[in-house]
Amino acid sequence: MRAMLLDEPGRPLRAAEVPEPVPGPGQLLLRVSACAVCRTDLHLRDAEIPAGHLPLILGHQIVGRTPDGRRVGVPWLGWTDGSCRYCERGLENLCVNARFTGSDIDGGYAQWTVADERFCLALPDGISDEQAAPLLCGGLIGWRALKMCGDAERLGMYGFGSAAHQICQVAAFQGREVYAFTRPGDSRTQAFARSLGATWAGGSDEQPPVELDAALIFAPAGPLVPAALSVLAPGGVVVCAGIHMSDIPAFAYELLWHERSVRSVANLTRQDGFELLELAPRVPIRTTVTTYPLAEAERALDDLRAGRFDGAAVLIV
Repeated sequence: MRAMLLDEPGRPLRAAEVPEPVPGPGQLLLRVSACAVCRTDLHLRDAEIPAGHLPLILGHQIVGRTPDGRRVGVPWLGWTDGSCRYCERGLENLCVNARFTGSDIDGGYAQWTVADERFCLALPDGISDEQAAPLLCGGLIGWRALKMCGDAERLGMYGFGSAAHQICQVAAFQGREVYAFTRPGDSRTQAFARSLGATWAGGSDEQPPVELDAALIFAPAGPLVPAALSVLAPGGVVVCAGIHMSDIPAFAYELLWHERSVRSVANLTRQDGFELLELAPRVPIRTTVTTYPLAEAERALDDLRAGRFDGAAVLIV
């Protein structure tokens, strides 16, 4: 089968012919139709987080079909032991032995993949493969981050890419106000945010017109943490939603005082998937996608790095 391989972090992906995977007990063999491109894929490619093995097939937002035609989604969380102290407390996202799709388990930058059936998600009807793929990480991580905000009415979103453009729609559906922060001067993305229901959009160096109850940080930039704290109302929370972030600089305790807090999102649970995929058609979430053929996966990653598209990139296999 055709696949795009990461031979060594820091080097471009390589097109290759590799053996078709063979499903083991409890696994599904899936013909990949679409795989969304995630910033985590870029972190793996750029050696910012370690790969589980090499060579590696990236991709963890997979839409595929079984040989009998059943359509399923494969997310980042690919396997847990079910018995560690975290799994037993319902925190499978923190499983100490977890294995992740596109890192520990070969992913969807290929024609075929295998996945543990217990961790595959049924996809709602009426959403195309390329529209559904970004829901499987950007949407799920955004949903988990949004839940950490509780009933916050005024939400800041820093970094308006795949996750934010989906969760902005959910927040607007829930009656919340969204304040979108982009790279300074990025008027195109600011207009995109407003078109999806954002009340206000500006640069990350700007002050919003009101104090915020919560802020979601999707961009992997540590300096955004004190920036977000500086615009929070007392009791507000900053949720860091990425798997990787540059160092957070020192900041004055005054920014944290008045019971403000900072917390992170780690991975996702199957319950997050069930909740979001039930909600998505009711909003409805309309993912904005730029499609690429499988062979152009490296270009898709480069365009993501440079911010050349709105929404999400999706490989069509």
